[in-house]
Amino acid sequence: MSVNINVKSDIEIAQDATIKPIIEVAEKIGLTNDDLELYGKYKAKLSSETLKKLETEKSGKVILVTAINPTPAGEGKSTVTVGLGDALHQLGKKVMIAMREPSLGPTMGIKGGATGGGYAQVLPMEDINLHFTGDLHAITTANNALAALIDNHLQQGNELNIDQRRIVWKRAVDLNDRALRKVIIGLGGPIQGVPREDGFDITVASEIMAVLCLANDLKDLKLRLSRMVVAYNFKKEPVTVGDLGVEGALALLLKDAVKPNLVQTIEHTPALIHGGPFANIAHGCNSVIATKTASKLADYVITEAGFGADLGAEKFLHIKGRSAGIKPEAVVIVATIRALKMHGGVPKTELGQENSNALTAGFTNLKKHVETIKSFGLPLIVAINKFVADTDLEVETLLSLCEKEEIPVALTEVWEKGGKGGLALAEKVLNEIENNQMDFNPLYDLSDSIENKIRTVVQNVYGGKDVEFSSKAQKQLKDFESFGWGSLPVCMAKTQYSLSDDPSKLGRPTDFVVHVRELKPSIGAGFIVALTGDVMTMPGLPKSPAALKMDVDEEGNAIGLF
Repeated sequence: MSVNINVKSDIEIAQDATIKPIIEVAEKIGLTNDDLELYGKYKAKLSSETLKKLETEKSGKVILVTAINPTPAGEGKSTVTVGLGDALHQLGKKVMIAMREPSLGPTMGIKGGATGGGYAQVLPMEDINLHFTGDLHAITTANNALAALIDNHLQQGNELNIDQRRIVWKRAVDLNDRALRKVIIGLGGPIQGVPREDGFDITVASEIMAVLCLANDLKDLKLRLSRMVVAYNFKKEPVTVGDLGVEGALALLLKDAVKPNLVQTIEHTPALIHGGPFANIAHGCNSVIATKTASKLADYVITEAGFGADLGAEKFLHIKGRSAGIKPEAVVIVATIRALKMHGGVPKTELGQENSNALTAGFTNLKKHVETIKSFGLPLIVAINKFVADTDLEVETLLSLCEKEEIPVALTEVWEKGGKGGLALAEKVLNEIENNQMDFNPLYDLSDSIENKIRTVVQNVYGGKDVEFSSKAQKQLKDFESFGWGSLPVCMAKTQYSLSDDPSKLGRPTDFVVHVRELKPSIGAGFIVALTGDVMTMPGLPKSPAALKMDVDEEGNAIGLF
């Protein structure tokens, strides 16, 4: 099958698009210039006064977009999110999109941006994928200000008796930099500080990112910041930001970052892009403030959760939704024929060849995610994100597999056609919402033990046999329960590529055991992180990072940004 290689890149499509002044986009959802804090002509934050004013408005319906386990073949979850929003817009619905902000780490590394693709993109994509309105820089600064204040406390007498061997707060930078995973600080004599081991996380793994994304307002943000555990004292008791008395200073650094950012799609559908925790090491959802605000401004909100349903969707439903009182009316599971063929054993180099047998084998991955969403009591639709190389036989095979399992499915061509290519999906989503007779139920109770919550996720969401805890994790289970943290939900830090904790096990592995090596308290965010396998909170760059292809012309236009 021949494929047209003269296809515009995402950035070329974005640069050719007509973008409206953000004030005009805001007017479509009932906002005025007084409601906005402008960042140039095409970006704006919603003011604090506007956010407060909207709190009493009726809430619209939230639609969650998730996916199968990602592969190098690509799934296009953000693309479908944007395209579905544009499609509902074309159907005359009052709709908004709520998405995460990209991290510079994967942008300069390998993953690419987070603004969609083709003709289903959010604009201005160059700004959003780079520094945007500075939210991630503010979070980085707040994170590192706290680190500096901890070390200064040690230097100035250590009134709280912090055990320097048990400081758990790390510094952060919004880049993939493996050399910073473990560092030694404070060398050079008494005036240079107290020597100790330290390390860096990528900014999106900072608890401050999770706190900002789960806070309801500035007051709640400050309260959550005060609860963050930064260290343990010599009695092995937790020391918090509140004990240091610096939550006010941190909140001050975040006072603008807490406001959601208004932008638009190529088709001028309004979108709020705000917050960006990773789903493999954090909870993977955009901010509660953005999602709730969008629901006050529109009848339908299209939002997404990171990676596959085993990570982002599970955390949306158990952490974000539960904390904020948000229940999706429907869930869209994005799948591609290319990715399912990889789950069926086809290497990336052979994906251009028709292979319905591998597609059928890989369908087991999609089927597991469908079962998971159904177990929560939520209606769902599978969106087949069509690629140009997909053959008619492969498309018919996947549609047939879904129909045989009585799974609602829609072929989606939003990358190529924008909102028009998502009309069938939009109509099926509306139909599922209208005819829904299911009742949403979380898979575990907050009163369950931390151990049992983790086991429930492993067995019911991943399809695993059991969970194994290291000796360190077993001790932490007892300690965390004794500190009164047992009623918090769990946030699994796990590879995104597999349902198991082994990234090489594609498809639908069975009889596997998930290994929890360590637990981390994110008390400000309101969950316990379980680190599994060898997942890391500071990624590294690939051999040929995307940065090698990036440039800027003499007019300041980005080159090679996807």
